[in-house]
Amino acid sequence: MKECCAVFGASSDEEVFYTVYYGLYALQHRGQESAGIATWDEEGGVESINIYKDMGLIFEAFKYPGKYDHLKGTVGIGHVRYSTTGESGIENAQPLLINYAKGSFVIAHNGNLTNSEELKEELARGGSTFTTTTDSEIIAKLIAQEHRDGDMVDAIKNAMKRLEGSYCLVMIYEGKLMGIRDPHGFRPLVLGRKDNTYVIASESCALDALNIPLLRDVEPSEIVVIEGDKISSFKGARKRISHCVFEYIYFSRADSIINGISVYDVRKRLGQILAREAPVEGDIVAAVPESGITAAIGYAMESGIPYGEAMIKNRYAGRTFIMPSQSERDEGVRVKLNPIANEVKDKRIILVDDSIVRGSTSRRLIKLLKNNGAKEVHMRVSSPPIRYPCYYGIDMQTKGEFIARKFDENLKKYRPREIEEIRKIIGVDSLAYISLEGLVEAIGLPKEKLCLACLNGEYPIKKKIQTRL
Repeated sequence: MKECCAVFGASSDEEVFYTVYYGLYALQHRGQESAGIATWDEEGGVESINIYKDMGLIFEAFKYPGKYDHLKGTVGIGHVRYSTTGESGIENAQPLLINYAKGSFVIAHNGNLTNSEELKEELARGGSTFTTTTDSEIIAKLIAQEHRDGDMVDAIKNAMKRLEGSYCLVMIYEGKLMGIRDPHGFRPLVLGRKDNTYVIASESCALDALNIPLLRDVEPSEIVVIEGDKISSFKGARKRISHCVFEYIYFSRADSIINGISVYDVRKRLGQILAREAPVEGDIVAAVPESGITAAIGYAMESGIPYGEAMIKNRYAGRTFIMPSQSERDEGVRVKLNPIANEVKDKRIILVDDSIVRGSTSRRLIKLLKNNGAKEVHMRVSSPPIRYPCYYGIDMQTKGEFIARKFDENLKKYRPREIEEIRKIIGVDSLAYISLEGLVEAIGLPKEKLCLACLNGEYPIKKKIQTRL
């Protein structure tokens, strides 16, 4: 499973490059393909926007100071990317600089549009040209088109009326730092402040890394504008709030607070509820590191079965779900995790993972554990079966890639695959998922404020046209 990106912005009375750099460093788990930073500076009454971006992790992209020492200024934004629309390549790296009739702005985006193709066609008919294959440029060009009259906030509000899907944006326009969150609130966006420094980030863990207190979430449909030490808030059109449940299950870092709720606490509750719903006898409760660890701790606490490590993660390997192709994901599993033979041999292992998407990783892990002497392996999953595509910023866009669905030749359509079928495919002794009701209980938000589309097929936005970011 992969999430598309992270954004970060900072405004201060001092240079902000390193604030943005370390903020992105803390958000690296959300995207590993490319990284970029843009800064705004003013000297002698002359404004300038400077950008540097490259492929790779943040420390790889910014390895050579001589390439980015022009990034001076007191306002900056940054981006780390994993593509869900558009190809992987430097031309699609962000932030994006947009020059248009009324001036310039720079923008970075986390999310995925569901009406990108029709918007792109409309913009092209109006004379817009495109240099990338991303949704992000479509959003930027739409804002520029709407900014014919009035101020930038009005232009963004008008653009938001036409945008469908998920988007969290950070922008710099005329020295102002701006943060925008879509009306559904699919993806998280938070606001922090320390002294004269404001920051906007995809997750609160980035604020913690900088010792900047969290003020609050940027609300769904909100436009936050920061200029110097002044902060203003505006609201666009309101729609049904639909926070993505996988931010709590997998994507967000466990130490983040999302929509006012601790991700760590949610994951621990998921494990506790899973232990009550699907008990099984075992010698140790182990996690698929690292995303399954907190739920495994919760399962162990509730069941009374000791928590132990069954395998060690190679910390220099990337997240297999975030790798662009299946062949890369398969290779990633082989180098990423290694069983601890002495802990595994002759043990009944309760293995807890956050999700099973395609099943390839789970199948390989079970085989590794059994080849190293595990007596039994019982898998417990802290999310319900994933059976439907996501169109809001997660790379799960075709029904055929889910192990929890299969194509029925008689009906000529996909149908849910029974749990017992999945158990046999991945080779585990028993398999159980948390219930949808248990998931909602663990998160602690009303069901109607959550996006559960990948689990139950009920989409907050009915149109499901999709490209790749």
